[in-house]
Amino acid sequence: MSRRDEILGRIREGLRLRVHEPKRAATSSDGVRTGLTTREWLPAVPNDPEGIVETFARNCVELRTQYYRVTGLPELSGKLFELKDSEGWKLIASHRDPILDSVLPSLGLPFLLAEDRPATADVERADVGITRCDALIAQTGSILLTARSAGGRALSVLPPHHVVIARESQLLPDLPAAFELLNKTYGDAYPSLITLITGPSRTGDIERILVLGAHGPRTLTIILLRDPR
Repeated sequence: MSRRDEILGRIREGLRLRVHEPKRAATSSDGVRTGLTTREWLPAVPNDPEGIVETFARNCVELRTQYYRVTGLPELSGKLFELKDSEGWKLIASHRDPILDSVLPSLGLPFLLAEDRPATADVERADVGITRCDALIAQTGSILLTARSAGGRALSVLPPHHVVIARESQLLPDLPAAFELLNKTYGDAYPSLITLITGPSRTGDIERILVLGAHGPRTLTIILLRDPR
């Protein structure tokens, strides 16, 4: 059997499979919506805050995302110190933000600010890009990030390691909540970049072998900062 015949055979086999399609939401003649809502199409997420955190942490493990939960800025700074020492960081790329401005100088490393250095070649030289984000999404283990929340486009893409620092209050249960947040935050003035980052950059195109760092950072780290009680 030729390679062409094998591929066509798989297509025919796939077409014979019956796929369950959930009932679509509809509106009756009296204006009442029936059927499944958007959230009912998606994986369920616990309602309680701790359950949401656990769901996000579990998805991070499955996605090969490094995940840490810290309390207070001193512990956050300590975790960044650990990462710096274990990976031998020499140069950091980041952006202006109250939390980042508080912890990054204590690392004792030179760092580039995206706002001051528009040339992407500068950011590409950094060992790590450290950014904030708009939100984290428990349902998929994703980061919701825009050009405004992360200091532009380059910081989350060019350095080999991307570290995201988020507050616990930024953790959302699901994708619909993420899009609701975007609408509420930006209205009609959307940023030039809106992206969902789900795990480190990867591809499985060649021989179905997973390769990390194919189109962006090979390592993704999320540090969740507990909210003050």
